[in-house]
Amino acid sequence: MIRSDADDSDEAQRQLAIREAMQKIALNGLQRGGFFSEAAFYGGTCLRIFYGLPRFSEDLDFSLLDVAQKWSIEKYFKDLEREFEAAGVEIDISRKKKVQESKIESAFLKSDTSLYHISNKCLPHVRIKLEVDTRPPLGFETEYKLLLQPYSTMIRCYMPADLFAGKVHALLYRAWKKRVKGRDWFDFAWFVQKGFPLNLTHLQKRIEQSHPEDAGDLTDDGIRQRLMARIDHVDFNQAKQDVIPFIPDPHIFDIWSREYFRQIVMLMRTTD
Repeated sequence: MIRSDADDSDEAQRQLAIREAMQKIALNGLQRGGFFSEAAFYGGTCLRIFYGLPRFSEDLDFSLLDVAQKWSIEKYFKDLEREFEAAGVEIDISRKKKVQESKIESAFLKSDTSLYHISNKCLPHVRIKLEVDTRPPLGFETEYKLLLQPYSTMIRCYMPADLFAGKVHALLYRAWKKRVKGRDWFDFAWFVQKGFPLNLTHLQKRIEQSHPEDAGDLTDDGIRQRLMARIDHVDFNQAKQDVIPFIPDPHIFDIWSREYFRQIVMLMRTTD
C-alpha cells in the first residue's frame, strides 16, 4: 500500500495530539502529587499550553524554585503512573543520560539536570521528554495558570517576562552544531509580537551562571547589540527547516530574513 503525503501529515498530526494529551496528563499527575510546591513549569510547552504559542513542543521543562543539591523527580513517578493509569494509558519512564559536547552547549546540558522520557507502551514511538533543572538561575517570578483538561487544576508557571529571558539566553548561547534552532527564533518573534517584555534581571542571572565572562551589567542597547551580532551568523533558510514541522502554516516563514529579525530586535521591550 502506497502512503500519500496527506496520510503522513494526518499521522503526524495524530501523534502530536496524543503527545499533547500525554503532556496534560503528566502535568495533572505532578500537580496531584504536590510537585508544584517546589517547582515551576517553563519552556516551549508551557508557552503553548498556557500562553498561546502557536507551535508544538514535546518537552516538559521544569525548574526548581531554589537550588537543591540532592533532589530527584523520581519521588513523583508513582503519581505520574497513577494519573496515566486512570486515563487508560500504560507508560514507561526511562532516564536519559546527557553528554556535554562543548562549553557553549553546557548551559543546556547541565550534568545535574534530570532528563527522562515518558513513553506510551501501546504507541512506543509516541513519547514526551521531562526535564528538571535542579540548579536554576534565580531572579524569576511565577504565577498559577488554569489547566482545563483532563480536569481543572492549577499549574505553577514562569511569568512571561522570565520565559522571554530564557529564550533570549538560548538565542545567544545555544550551540547550533549542524542545525540552527529555528524554534528559538520563532518563539523570539512571537514574544515581541505579543508585546511581552524581557526581564533583564533574570537574563543576567542566566548569563552569570552559564557564561560569567559575559555577565556585565545588561542594558537595553547592550542586549540588542548581542542579538544583532547573533543574527549576522544565522542561516534563516536552515532555521525554517527546523521549525516548519511544528507549525501548521509554513507560509508565515516567507518573511524570515536577517532584516526581519533585526527589526524585531528593535521592537523588543524590556522590564524597567
